[in-house]
Amino acid sequence: MTLVWILLAVLVLLVLWFIAVYNGLVVGRNRFKNAFSQIDVQLKRRYDLIPNLVEVAKGYMKHEKETLEAVVAMRNQAMAANQRASANPGDPAAMQALGSAESALTGALTRFMAVSEAYPDLKANQNMLQLQEELTSTENRVAFSRQAYNDAVTAFNNQREVFPTVIVANLAGFTSAELLQIESPQERQAPKVSF
Repeated sequence: MTLVWILLAVLVLLVLWFIAVYNGLVVGRNRFKNAFSQIDVQLKRRYDLIPNLVEVAKGYMKHEKETLEAVVAMRNQAMAANQRASANPGDPAAMQALGSAESALTGALTRFMAVSEAYPDLKANQNMLQLQEELTSTENRVAFSRQAYNDAVTAFNNQREVFPTVIVANLAGFTSAELLQIESPQERQAPKVSF
């Protein structure tokens, strides 16, 4: 009879352990999803600023139509990639696509800013100066949000992959989350927007 009680106590402890580990994994997953939502907010702000920036520059940069169109096209691609990533933060394919799209957009913005340097009237335009300041601020916020997201993903992946938690994670279907990374080192910097 004592053996039955011991086995029952061990079984109850195992169930309680399983529940605690499962709940910890859920909390970790929710943390990185929340961290991604902060990136999403900043990226949407960035995407909203870009058309205003292009619109102000259009009047001055009439001969730079390809540059302006490239910025708009890269913005649209980045928005689409962000929507896919927002639907499932941590999904490897979605996060890699977002990283690539953001890299392309940053490159297009960098080229745009370099070309706009040749237009003194544009550099002096107050709307342009204000938009550049807002874009710089947003770029910094995006960088901080990416760091928070990557920290949350790393913590979740570490939690998920340690023994014996990995057993519960595999049984419950918790998969590793993907970090949000920028592809090339020169594009890891925010575009220079000062005139």
